[in-house]
Amino acid sequence: MSSETLIAISSTSPGGLDAQVDGRFGRCGCFTLVSVDSNGTITEKTVIQNDAASQMGGAGIRAAEIVGNTRASVIITGHLGPNAFSALNSIGLKMVTGAMGMTVKGAVEAYLQGKLNEPSDATVGPHAGMGGGMGMGGGRGMGGGRGMGGGRGMGRRR
Repeated sequence: MSSETLIAISSTSPGGLDAQVDGRFGRCGCFTLVSVDSNGTITEKTVIQNDAASQMGGAGIRAAEIVGNTRASVIITGHLGPNAFSALNSIGLKMVTGAMGMTVKGAVEAYLQGKLNEPSDATVGPHAGMGGGMGMGGGRGMGGGRGMGGGRGMGRRR
């Protein structure tokens, strides 16, 4: 390790070292950037918003650009999709996964101790971080949502 290493960690909130690692890379809330000296001591921390989180598509690629622009040499996250993995690989960032359930500080410590994974490929399929939430409503609208028609189109042929 050089005298200072800049590490980016996908995090759920701008809580600094106490923020939780977000398992999603492209759609994480923000990135916590930490500088670590040659003794493994965190010397600086900065939090930047991830504007890719709300994009309709291409969040992993855009998030990789954001992290690449920080000059970080390592990204720590929970999982990486194929587009994010490819984009991060193309800019030469070291990718580390498996940090779910940890704080940012805990993830950095686990990385420095060699306890996290360095994947050779994406760890989830495409669009894994988009969420499949169906919402709270039953989708029936006012009046049961059944409409007035019989739903048979052109009518039955006999």
